[in-house]
Amino acid sequence: MTTMPWLVLVGAGLLEIVWATALKQSDGFSRLWPSVIGIGGATLSFVLLAVALRHLPAGTGYAVWVGIGAVGVATAGIVAFGETVSPVRVVFLSMIVVGVAGLRLVEG
Repeated sequence: MTTMPWLVLVGAGLLEIVWATALKQSDGFSRLWPSVIGIGGATLSFVLLAVALRHLPAGTGYAVWVGIGAVGVATAGIVAFGETVSPVRVVFLSMIVVGVAGLRLVEG
């Protein structure tokens, strides 16, 4: 299996961070540009996920996509929005990272 589907999947996951963060900034779709970035980013993220899933198992691909997004958005929340960080939160986010890495290892 080539690495291209994995690179596309990582790109889709990174776009998940962009669109979720933009939606936070859109203030319930009341601000134009964050709303446009959120909707556009979500659309492109879904398209890239679909492309990656042509070559990857659906369960693995989806779990990796969600994991990248979840950890990325939680990190963005801490860094950009001043959300609380605690040792327990860091442990659970780390568990997601380990799970995503493990899925990548078992799927090759």
